Amino acid sequence: MAEPDHLFYERSARGSARYWAMLAVGLAFAWAGSSIDPLTNCSEDGECAPWLVPLAKWMGIVFAAAAAGHLWVNPRRGSAIDPESGDLLWWQNRLAGSPGDYGRIHPSRIGRIRILSDSDSDSIHLYDLDGARLPYFDTEVIPWPYDRWAARLAAQWPHIRVETV
Repeated sequence: MAEPDHLFYERSARGSARYWAMLAVGLAFAWAGSSIDPLTNCSEDGECAPWLVPLAKWMGIVFAAAAAGHLWVNPRRGSAIDPESGDLLWWQNRLAGSPGDYGRIHPSRIGRIRILSDSDSDSIHLYDLDGARLPYFDTEVIPWPYDRWAARLAAQWPHIRVETV
């Protein structure tokens, strides 16, 4: 079976705005914590909290270092249909020398896809025919909107039930 192009998805840390924003915020806090004199950090009514400036500086350094680490190693996440076996593959934290966390299942063994939506966040779960939830499959490995991706998969394998809660 040829790989359906519309089911291929891959993203990396360097292509994600999340890590660039985390780096920018971390650097801003580190810069502010380095440039503001803690003793002059007082409100108009005279309350001072000199400990906040170094705290902000070190929080900024930690955030910037964490973001820079992700940007350096550039972990990838995604999903695709294996053209040889026809299996649905998904992966997270894949590095050049490590496959990361991954899973695979042939779509004929998928029982249902459950999409949970609320005002704060969405989540998605993949279940096999026995009802077991498959690990490492979540919103990080498929494109948004999740219901459209699930509908495309179910269109090719009609036995798959898509539940939106």
